[in-house]
Amino acid sequence: MNTLMPEVSAWYQELASGNLFEVVAIDEASGTIEYQLVDGEVGEYDGASWQMLYLAPAEAPEDWRSPYALSTEDQAYSDQTMVPEDFSGPLTELEPELMDLGDDFQIL
Repeated sequence: MNTLMPEVSAWYQELASGNLFEVVAIDEASGTIEYQLVDGEVGEYDGASWQMLYLAPAEAPEDWRSPYALSTEDQAYSDQTMVPEDFSGPLTELEPELMDLGDDFQIL
């Protein structure tokens, strides 16, 4: 039986399968422990399942961030919004029409 208490950000190795994982969250309300394997796969254990595991504390592997690494192509573009310097164009000349949605709402 497992006597280790789960800790967020702590790494463990399941001795039966050899899987290395990190505890990423503990939900005390539902009694679940969420974990993430080195390859990025996520899962959860309930409290009883956690106690049945054969675990040993482990060090974080050197390449544990590799599933999250950006490729060179992804690094070239960011999520920042690209805004043109000049907003002139044919769509700027369009006038919005009045929409009547009843007494409560009117959109111009």
